[in-house]
Amino acid sequence: MASFQLELVSPEKLLLSRAVEMAVIPAAEGEMGVLAGHAPMIVALRGGVISVREGGQVTEQLFVAGGFAEVAPDRVTILADEATPLASLSKSEAQQRLAEAEAALSAAANETPEKREAAMARVLSARAMVEAALAA
Repeated sequence: MASFQLELVSPEKLLLSRAVEMAVIPAAEGEMGVLAGHAPMIVALRGGVISVREGGQVTEQLFVAGGFAEVAPDRVTILADEATPLASLSKSEAQQRLAEAEAALSAAANETPEKREAAMARVLSARAMVEAALAA
């Protein structure tokens, strides 16, 4: 199977840079599978798990809290707000983050629509983190 270069960058460091067969990314509109030769596009990411496939099997899974992905026929560059290998996720930390995000959403009830939307995005990302931590 043909491969493409996958790069995953977080604000802290370059987490991944290698040729892969397929990547499944949590696009804002839903899960998106990317293979070599994919049409060029830029997509927003929601909180969720990136699955990397090589040799017909999932070889790596990473949780991203959001960000953007630039897809080209021979390369995918993911700029993640935050990225953590799935095996390193802490269930208690994820649940704490969810509690904090839900409190912030409640506090934003009388704020501008933009602030409420940002607070809701944090809640959704935290929920995805809890689900990923429980599944790991």
